[in-house]
Amino acid sequence: MFTGIIEQTGQIQNVLEVSGYLQIRVRPTQMWQDLQLGESIANNGTCLTVVAFDESSYTVELSKETIAKTAACWHQGSNLNLERAMRADGRFGGHVVSGHVDGIGTICSIETISGAHIIVVKAPLQLAKYLVPKGSITVNGVSLTVVDVGGPGGTQTNLTADQFTLWLIPHTLKVTNLSQWQINTQVNLEADQFAKYTERLLLMRELEPTRVNA
Repeated sequence: MFTGIIEQTGQIQNVLEVSGYLQIRVRPTQMWQDLQLGESIANNGTCLTVVAFDESSYTVELSKETIAKTAACWHQGSNLNLERAMRADGRFGGHVVSGHVDGIGTICSIETISGAHIIVVKAPLQLAKYLVPKGSITVNGVSLTVVDVGGPGGTQTNLTADQFTLWLIPHTLKVTNLSQWQINTQVNLEADQFAKYTERLLLMRELEPTRVNA
């Protein structure tokens, strides 16, 4: 499990295709001294397993499924947001993040005002039901607050049901790769876990047989 609080960024140093999957080597800004083989790291919000490492970089592997369901950022020179899996005794600063990408979003517009960048993101339509004003969403691994949404129950009529806004403060831009966003940039989206669990529970209740009181 992750929290969406980015520890640092890293750059992909090498990409190698091996038997249909990708093997990528990532160089963090500062290599972790206690990294262990087999542990999980969220790379741009995608949970990947460390299969090798040295004093300056680590290697992870991506299946065809992972490549197909995530934004196209797996190339040499790409900068990634990095977060190691949360420790049981760690501070919970963001929200519950699984590292499993639900869909790919697209940056629609970027507006800079004093003290913030206002970003409009278009999500896949199937994720629109999870977009709630002042709710949580993970974008490229970063825990962010949804400010405005469109559609039923939305807060901005000029937005469609699958669009939402983010207000990014200078600190977020400084410590993540979000400052590199441009219009039409693709991003990894993970909806709030609790919303997805609640939906599943309600759907399963509809399948339960009718209870008759004795």
